[in-house]
Amino acid sequence: MERLKLNDHILIWNHAFIQVIDVRHSAMEHGEALRAYRLPVSAFLYTIRGSAEVWLDGNAYVAKQSFVFHGGKGMNLTILAIDELEYYMILYKPTLTLPNREEFVNSIGKDNPFQYQYAFAPSYPLALFDKLTRLEKEWNQTTALGKLHVKSIFYQFVYELLRQLNHQDVKPIRRDLASLAAHYIHEHYAEMITLESIAQALDCSEGHLSRQFRNTMQNSPIHYLSQVRMNQAIQLLMRTEATLQEVAEQVGFPDAHSLSRSFKKYIGISPARFRKKHAHDWRDQELPLSMDRIAVLLNNNHLYNDNENHFQYKTGRELLMQRRTKIAIMALVMCVSLLVSACGSTANTNVNLEVQANKSAGTNAEQTNQQAAATVKTRIVSTQKGDIEIPAEPKRVASDQYLGYLVKLGIVPIGVRSYMLNEAWISKSGISNDLIAGIEDLGDFPMNLEKLTYLEPDLIIGSIEENIELYEKIGTTVFLPYWEGESTAGPLDKFRRISELFGKEQAAEQWIAEYEQKVDEAKNKISGIIKEGETVSIVQIGWDGLYVLAAEGGNYGSSTIYQMLQLPPTEHALNMKNGFEKISLEVLPEYMGDHVFLYGAEDEGAEKILDSNVWKGVPAVKKGQVYNYGSSGEKEDEFVMEDPYSLELQLDKIVKVLLDGEK
Repeated sequence: MERLKLNDHILIWNHAFIQVIDVRHSAMEHGEALRAYRLPVSAFLYTIRGSAEVWLDGNAYVAKQSFVFHGGKGMNLTILAIDELEYYMILYKPTLTLPNREEFVNSIGKDNPFQYQYAFAPSYPLALFDKLTRLEKEWNQTTALGKLHVKSIFYQFVYELLRQLNHQDVKPIRRDLASLAAHYIHEHYAEMITLESIAQALDCSEGHLSRQFRNTMQNSPIHYLSQVRMNQAIQLLMRTEATLQEVAEQVGFPDAHSLSRSFKKYIGISPARFRKKHAHDWRDQELPLSMDRIAVLLNNNHLYNDNENHFQYKTGRELLMQRRTKIAIMALVMCVSLLVSACGSTANTNVNLEVQANKSAGTNAEQTNQQAAATVKTRIVSTQKGDIEIPAEPKRVASDQYLGYLVKLGIVPIGVRSYMLNEAWISKSGISNDLIAGIEDLGDFPMNLEKLTYLEPDLIIGSIEENIELYEKIGTTVFLPYWEGESTAGPLDKFRRISELFGKEQAAEQWIAEYEQKVDEAKNKISGIIKEGETVSIVQIGWDGLYVLAAEGGNYGSSTIYQMLQLPPTEHALNMKNGFEKISLEVLPEYMGDHVFLYGAEDEGAEKILDSNVWKGVPAVKKGQVYNYGSSGEKEDEFVMEDPYSLELQLDKIVKVLLDGEK
């Protein structure tokens, strides 16, 4: 480790845009732990009371009372409270913009000080503590002026910290990029990760990552990933009776075929033959792939005790894995883009700001702000929450709904809600597994805020109003409701709204024209099945009762049946105020048309209804004019969503059940 070059460090801070992401003031009880928390951005950790064992990427420390840590984006943080512990954590995001000093920028890319790891007990802890308490107070203010003050105090904290770092001659640890990448691969091998996703997680370029990894490991990251997966597959084949498909999914392959192909390439025989040969001798089996080099990297967890900043190796202490764990999950809050002294921030991190460095801090800041505004191309869109300024060409889109709409427009989001990744149209429309695998799973409503922040979206689409404020703290957000009360807008209207966000109205209208042509063809095929004067009902058997769907605003294929194919609804369906109406079995005959589309006939509880005298007495049932067309129990039900892919599948299915009913 070499001494921190203070002048270079200060120069970088003076020419970086800084966003304060979050200010956390937390306490932990004796024995509690924050485990394996991967820093979403750069961070300062300052313990102010108690003691703890702290691990930063395998480097371990004992912190007593006032102790400062710094880590970069992607580093792995674990805290184990020895006594009751109180600490502050400041998460911040730096963006370097020095286009006219290429050599300096290149050197930063290779040795970014915002990725430095250091830990020390400050000589003047109260000076730092004062800044932190003021920072916390202003962070909790809701005014724009309070957020402006946050940045000002943050720079005062950084100034005092750098002054004490220099005075105490603290040696930073430059991150071992190869080790970090290897750690990341071991943590995420079961996911569909790529070189790009690893580089993004570690905040570096793909080329730099590949070079550093090859120099250290004599291997490429992707080849190493394959080795890790093969080792895991070997253990599962030898120690379990899981099917090849289950093994494949567990170790990051989309299917058994892909696993078998890679397994044969690396091991030399098929997984089935390997299992047959080694199923009973796994206790004596050595791993066939050498991982010795990374074993050293992954287990280099030295524990240090600070004594006037001379770190001494301490043995015999391990992390108590059986102690109670407390995972601190907090919503990251993005501060307003503000300008302070020579530093500013920008809401769009994907734009390369053309800034001329200037000796005068005030002039530099003014030029930066003006040129940033000129470079970032935006446009205004109208939403239910008013006009919103969004990027003219969003590149990193996250959405809690509308995956099929986006993909049909050629937009692959960086992250979506979990349920979206298993929609029926994906497998039934021939969508590539690789395309879906590259989309981050962001959990349920609201989407995982920390993951969302880590992905750095330039546009977030939210469909539930109560979640919009959370998303707006992370980035530019558009509210686009899927349901409006207990009704839903027409699917074609939804598609048009989505296309307007991206300036792709022409592409949307082209698909709509093609779809409407298919609808006309479908009408001709089913012509005459529903006679003149006859009506149609849509009944859904839900887990909690019976539902009849409305002529407008319903779901589960009602738009395809009523709006697209224009099959005639009953008076009840026409007069429903909402998209559906929950009814009792006794009044069911009043809602039934001459023909009935039945959703959920195979679901739990349906048998009781279908075997009832009330159901059997309905004229449509007696005439055999009931069409079972979907079931919520099916994993691949095309009637749950209303995106373009689902609409195409729904049209085919409705035509098929009608024609089959005529045979």
